[in-house]
Amino acid sequence: MDYDSAARPARLAVGVVGAGRVGAVLGAALARAGHQVVAASAVSPASRSRAADLLPGVPVVAVEEVLQRAGLVLLTVPDDVLPDLVRGLAATAAVRPGTLLAHTSGRHGLEVLGPAAAAGALPLALHPALPFAGTRVDLDRLTGTFFGVTAPDPLRPAAEALVLEMGGEPVWLTEAQRPVWHAALAYGANHLTTLVASSADLLRAVGVEQPGQVLGPLLGAALDGALRSGDAALTGPVSRGDAGTVRAHLEALAVVAPEVLPAYVALARLTADRALAGGRLPPERAATLLEVLATSPAGSVPR
Repeated sequence: MDYDSAARPARLAVGVVGAGRVGAVLGAALARAGHQVVAASAVSPASRSRAADLLPGVPVVAVEEVLQRAGLVLLTVPDDVLPDLVRGLAATAAVRPGTLLAHTSGRHGLEVLGPAAAAGALPLALHPALPFAGTRVDLDRLTGTFFGVTAPDPLRPAAEALVLEMGGEPVWLTEAQRPVWHAALAYGANHLTTLVASSADLLRAVGVEQPGQVLGPLLGAALDGALRSGDAALTGPVSRGDAGTVRAHLEALAVVAPEVLPAYVALARLTADRALAGGRLPPERAATLLEVLATSPAGSVPR
């Protein structure tokens, strides 16, 4: 396969397959960089509205037609949909040789694009480490966002150029590294959202009308400390080994929010393990704490 002509893409005709939160924003970012978005596919009313807002004037057409019009196609569909989509496009001869075909899945690398590459497409995997809202706010958030990038060696300049033009920074990943990359991001960002929302619910349960005002400074400082210092930033009853306080938490949660108990216990165990390994939690206090966690209503959660 000859990649040379795509090594440093000039202005490209861009197509977006799946004008969801990610696709519409990345298409708009490439348009802002001087590329021309020529077509997009959008099925749901929300996607069509998003395309109209972020990609004004861009025709919404069938997926096959997007590939016919574009020299760079962004496949911005859910991870589990991507393999069947690529196989289907390759089987129907919708893929034109020489087309830059870039997906934004964190989990998948180049292998998933194999059928399209066999038909002559130039494969790229570009995963932005950003929780997308699907609005114009994301365009500014893209600045400085890191992208997990996997590309054949001859296409690395093209991949890097596209990421930089969207305002991002590339992190080069092998095929085998991508699942861990994606797990790390999902584990941190997605579960953080769940934790914050659950904490806000608990505060509302005791009459706090604006839990965000309470949590904002606390969580902001905690995140800053964790990013700067890692486990050394740990505070709170688990890191101190305050077993009595943790027992009180468990008893209260069992009444107010029993659905939170398994997560609290699992995270407390992980926190205790890390604090113990880092020398912040004395072994004797850790033993008492872990016994409290083991005898809680959620103590049967596997370690």
